[in-house]
Amino acid sequence: MIVGILKEIKNHEYRVGMTPAGVEMLVSAGHSVLVETKAGEGPGIGDAEYKTVGAKIIDKASEIFAKSDMIIKVKEPLEPEFPMMRKGQLMFTYFHLAGDEKLTRRVLDTGVVGIAYETIEDSQGRLPLLVPMSEVAGRLSIIEGAKFLERPQGGRGILLGGVPGTEPANVLIIGAGVVGSNAAAMAVGMGANTTIMDKDINRLRELDRIYQGRLRTLKSNPWNVRKAVKHADLVVGSVLVAGAKAPWVVTRGMLSTMRKGSVMVDVAIDQGGCFETSHPTTHAEPVFEVDGIVHYCVANMPGCVPRTSTFALTNETIPYAVELANKGWKKACKENHGLLTGLNVCNGKLTCKPVADVFKMPYTPPSEVLG
Repeated sequence: MIVGILKEIKNHEYRVGMTPAGVEMLVSAGHSVLVETKAGEGPGIGDAEYKTVGAKIIDKASEIFAKSDMIIKVKEPLEPEFPMMRKGQLMFTYFHLAGDEKLTRRVLDTGVVGIAYETIEDSQGRLPLLVPMSEVAGRLSIIEGAKFLERPQGGRGILLGGVPGTEPANVLIIGAGVVGSNAAAMAVGMGANTTIMDKDINRLRELDRIYQGRLRTLKSNPWNVRKAVKHADLVVGSVLVAGAKAPWVVTRGMLSTMRKGSVMVDVAIDQGGCFETSHPTTHAEPVFEVDGIVHYCVANMPGCVPRTSTFALTNETIPYAVELANKGWKKACKENHGLLTGLNVCNGKLTCKPVADVFKMPYTPPSEVLG
């Protein structure tokens, strides 16, 4: 199989979809790997490192699209890439279709076979390709939130951990999954007065045991959310419904009860956002203000720390990529349930039910396209 690795073109996206370690594994298995020149520049991987392990460096993305059976990248395809995609071509990347109907329809129109990182499940129902980036985003949510709490950035002018004789910031984290637990670790470590909310009381009990009183836990429900946001200086939204659009947990009406200059970080923005007032932003223009509340809604948060993010992500994606290359997507999906759960689109058919449900579009079970 010919595998193509592209240079990302999303705003301030510096990650790359494959490290030299992955290229070496693919080449050793008998595959050809084409890498777009400077694709690894962001995380500090030079063309020479790819060439050393057997990759061929290509100057133009169009040539990689034209020659490759499988495209591996990090982020969803953008407008300049759609004309280069072709029917039956395998694309292995983050799609996050449930957050963008226009993207979903454009991808379907190309006829590609799309296997989405974010919906691949392991044998225990976990999302192994979402976990490493959720860890990064969770930790970044506190770092970025602390930055935008600074007065020159539009915030309240409060230091997250305070200093002796002053009060620390109040941090509210909604959702205690991978993002939320990593955000909590950072917030507690920085000395903030931290509260985490979740619907799963057993998860809250687990965190309570870990932090032994340094982290406040609250059952997540509309009443408690309304009450908690009033006193929060920083709110982190980390609610995920696998493959589906994120639910709104903070409404527009709640903003009027919050203190001006408070910051909201919506880590669920890739899946449509969990704050009613959210819309995607970029690293170039990361924030906007609604009713005096600063919103940080960058859709590719881990892209700003590309070396950490690239290696963390590819640690997990490489084995799946090698299996797809060795077996072809049909056989791989038949033999690996995780890859089957990752199949979102196939030759113009939508094979991810949560996405079909949110946009009320026709759904085709994966079994039908596998034959």
